[in-house]
Amino acid sequence: MFFCFILNSFFSNFLPLGGWGSCLFACTNLIVGKKASADGSTIVTYSSDDYGAYGYLFSYPHAKHKPGETRSLYHYESNNYLGEIPEVEETYNVVGLVNEHQLTIFETTWGGREELWEGDGIIDYGSLMTVTLQRAKNAREAIKVMADLVKTYGYQSEGESFTIADPNEIWIMDMIGKGKGVKGAVWVAVRIPDDCISGHANQSRIRHFAQTRKMDKKLGYFIVGDSVCYSSDVISFAREKGYFTGKDADFSFADAYNPLDFGGARFCEARVWSFFNKWGSMDMSQYLSYAKGEDFSNPFPLYVKPKQKLSVQDLKNMMRDHYEGTALEIQSDLGMGPYEMPYRPTPLTYEVDGVKYFNERPISTQQSSCIYVSQMRSWLPDHIGCCLWFGTDDANMVAMVPVYCGMKDVPVCFHPNTADTFNFSFKSSFWMCNWVANMVYQRYSVLFPELQKVRDGLELTFNNSQKDLEEKASTMSKEEAVKFLSEYTHRSSGMMMDSWMQLAQLIIVKYNDMAVKKVDENGKYVKTPGGVQVPVERPGYPERYRRAIVNEAGNRYRSK
Repeated sequence: MFFCFILNSFFSNFLPLGGWGSCLFACTNLIVGKKASADGSTIVTYSSDDYGAYGYLFSYPHAKHKPGETRSLYHYESNNYLGEIPEVEETYNVVGLVNEHQLTIFETTWGGREELWEGDGIIDYGSLMTVTLQRAKNAREAIKVMADLVKTYGYQSEGESFTIADPNEIWIMDMIGKGKGVKGAVWVAVRIPDDCISGHANQSRIRHFAQTRKMDKKLGYFIVGDSVCYSSDVISFAREKGYFTGKDADFSFADAYNPLDFGGARFCEARVWSFFNKWGSMDMSQYLSYAKGEDFSNPFPLYVKPKQKLSVQDLKNMMRDHYEGTALEIQSDLGMGPYEMPYRPTPLTYEVDGVKYFNERPISTQQSSCIYVSQMRSWLPDHIGCCLWFGTDDANMVAMVPVYCGMKDVPVCFHPNTADTFNFSFKSSFWMCNWVANMVYQRYSVLFPELQKVRDGLELTFNNSQKDLEEKASTMSKEEAVKFLSEYTHRSSGMMMDSWMQLAQLIIVKYNDMAVKKVDENGKYVKTPGGVQVPVERPGYPERYRRAIVNEAGNRYRSK
């Protein structure tokens, strides 16, 4: 249970502008095509955001199956048993959300029209992803497998956007079921141009798309060149339900199945806007009113060309975004607290004197259970080419560890059986990272530099080791290389865990009781000759917050 969970109806009619039919808990996918990346790799990201979810790294081994074997399906959020489907002859190794052929599938949930939720069937969005990863070698095969699965076994989830990526292509697939009593789903998939960047964040982003009148009878859905696929009834079903009445050429999937409201713009589309604003080549200020939920008439494109080519590290850093330097920046009012924290407590909305207000919802959020950045490279063997950079908790507060797609044994710190959402363990990456993060949040401006130094130092070490490591692996047999890279992932995970334990101890010792112990130029604590700590530094509140106290309290605390 680590995929995003949404509450679509809780805030309906809560604000003007038509309600909040969007997510409270949410996920983010960012996308970089191979000609838009610095090294020619395809890069996609995923933040799995859900309060109460435990972040871990699951795996399914490569396997051969006998006739008559079945696979049990369990709902990814409730863990309820859904049913069984026949196994195929061979299933592929999966670790996290990548398989041994470098295929990656991520998602964000957008919900859409409630009457279409939980249609008849036994495939939920999580099962759809994992089963497809076990059965498909590339993005186009994955689209076919996903279409076949929901057609045959039905779809039992809300509306989803899937990122489907391999070393050469990246597609976004938007899908929603047909409601109770009806099996199947309607969907459209669009390929992101190789020289572009894209993303989605809990709002359907595919609007108008190229169409054709000739259906591929073998596949059972429409294909337009090498850039668009869509289900045979995606338009006719919308007409039947009364969601669309115009000409086919004017059909918009998002408008029909996930009509935009304030929350969909401000909490969801704004995150993609921030990515495009930082890295896109076009002026995104023209779309700011759209991102702010003020004017829905001018949505920004599904994809844009970048102003420069992006590295994997650029994507890691973008997943740490809090709208810095934009009109939506969080660290600009008293909501940041005394220590300039770029986070807000949930829920997203609150009320003062009968007036409704809200908090911004950036990419980086404290409720992330885990974070993925998948790097896929066509020029390397599959078992070396896909490196999944993985961390548990908020991307801003963790160092991402390299995990190679051929790996079969998950490190203890990422294993699902090491701990859970109710049981703490010092062996669990999720709990170690959350322990440190929750110390840092409350005194962010004071403590975050310590975390950032450790985080960035670890990632620099991993980044600098990657080339030599992979060159050495390339000289080995596949079996030897998989073992070699797996051992490296285990060592890297151990290094991260040791560093976080040391960081936790440093924070509690150096910053105990809201003071700061003095250190010398070598980082050693300053002591008297007898070994007793000299007086500590007591920084108190920052200047800005002191002034806020005086403005509110007047002369109450004025010294005589």
